[in-house]
Amino acid sequence: MTGGCPPAPPGAGPSVVSARERDIEVLSQIIAGAFHDLAVSRWLIPDPDARRSIFPGYFGILLRHTMTAGMVSTTPQRTAAALWLPATGPTPPPGGYIGRLAEITGPFLDRFVTFETELARRHPAGVFHHHLAILAVRPDTQRQGTGTALLQAHHAAFDWQGITAYLEASDERTRGLYLRHGYADHGAPIELPDGPSMYPMVRIPILLPRSEPALVTGGVPGGHRISQADGEKGR
Repeated sequence: MTGGCPPAPPGAGPSVVSARERDIEVLSQIIAGAFHDLAVSRWLIPDPDARRSIFPGYFGILLRHTMTAGMVSTTPQRTAAALWLPATGPTPPPGGYIGRLAEITGPFLDRFVTFETELARRHPAGVFHHHLAILAVRPDTQRQGTGTALLQAHHAAFDWQGITAYLEASDERTRGLYLRHGYADHGAPIELPDGPSMYPMVRIPILLPRSEPALVTGGVPGGHRISQADGEKGR
């Protein structure tokens, strides 16, 4: 799931660094705040107070898992997060995930299970790719090129290494933003039961001469570690 962020002027945007375990608490709050008002978030947890309480714990689980299985990128000021997972299909959840999810989401567990099941059902299979599970930018720092910087850092590595990227855009507006970043629709929209649509999208790499790009501190995303512009599970 990814959230959209309006484009910034050319050349704008901060540096991109790798997140560490000590960043989980602050980044979980960043993602929760950026995603709070998305239609899919309101479908998951209709009550805004419950959503505000539950989301940080939920995104904390995803951050911790991604740091183990993929790569989390952020800014030096920890104002955004991009969660990237290398995969050949839906990523298996960490051990004990359902129990932890039930503990955090309480009466909304069925919605979260349905949400993740529907996304997994449409996930590309059989081809190595990197999944942008989350892209979120703190609301008061949006429109400054942060989301674009997080995307472009990884796209440079993907082009160099010939790696496809995949994400689920949270709404039509965000879909339009990703189209401008080289993504294309991957089949029909994902229709949540009695809820909003999400848009699976892929980006085919632009094959470039194999000269190593300047990239994320801590290594090339295509190397192995995980990743999650403005408020989406994925942008």
